[in-house]
Amino acid sequence: MDDPYAALGVPKTASQAEIQSAYRTLAKRHHPDLNPGKPAAEARFKEISAANALLSNAEKRARFDRGEIDSAGAERPPERRFYRDFGDDAARTKYRPEGGFDASAFDDFFSRAFETRAAQAARGADLHFALTITFLEAANGASRVLTLPDGRKLKVEIAAGIADGQTLRLKGQGVPGLGQTPDGDALIAISIAAHPIFRREGDAAFFDLKVTLKEAVLGAKIDVATPKGNVTLTVPPNSTSGTRLRIKGRGIAGGDLFAVLELVLPPTPEPALAAFLAGWKPDAAFDPRATEAKP
Repeated sequence: MDDPYAALGVPKTASQAEIQSAYRTLAKRHHPDLNPGKPAAEARFKEISAANALLSNAEKRARFDRGEIDSAGAERPPERRFYRDFGDDAARTKYRPEGGFDASAFDDFFSRAFETRAAQAARGADLHFALTITFLEAANGASRVLTLPDGRKLKVEIAAGIADGQTLRLKGQGVPGLGQTPDGDALIAISIAAHPIFRREGDAAFFDLKVTLKEAVLGAKIDVATPKGNVTLTVPPNSTSGTRLRIKGRGIAGGDLFAVLELVLPPTPEPALAAFLAGWKPDAAFDPRATEAKP
């Protein structure tokens, strides 16, 4: 690819919005997943992806337009200068014995030499990606595969217990370096999707468990789902709403899981229960509001 503008079919005056629009249109048309077994489509996808990577970066685009880098993002070495180039009429006096030794001429020469060497030794750029995973993948670990803009497949190993917002660094999976310099890295920002049942606090996980009045008073054994499979949970007699029951090792990366009890009454009237409570007198007086602050 010699001209990234031509690769995307946009003029050099195109705005960033126009560049992104052209890239999205072409990427959908030529994506390898939509064109299996078509090498030409894969090659075209790589070309437009490389063009977009260059032109969507304002700094790289400006440097390309000035001729400082080529379409692959590699540095264009400055025109090489030789000792004799300093011997024109305007500068020759710097090297004449009668004019004295001028160190600034050599400073200029070696400065350019070191600038060229530094440009040639540039490390490959890092590539940045965003990946959304499920709550269970974060809790138990998982493997995912990303398709990079150049068509490469990148396997991502997600460790159990990874946190929302954490960034994974995959060494050497970014832009190739120049010459013998190291390749850049792939940086993957992780987002964890909310779960309809479980919520997380560090390595602990929580979920609400609805229980009936009978189960709360008499106790019960209830089958519950956890991030690591179903277990049978024992609800102790005389449990109340808000009680936390620990399930050891069933949380995040070996942390604990807590069931938070929620007392639920029947949706329809229960005459027998109402009649029993109307005549029921507890053995000991109990005021559940006795410890509340008074206005």
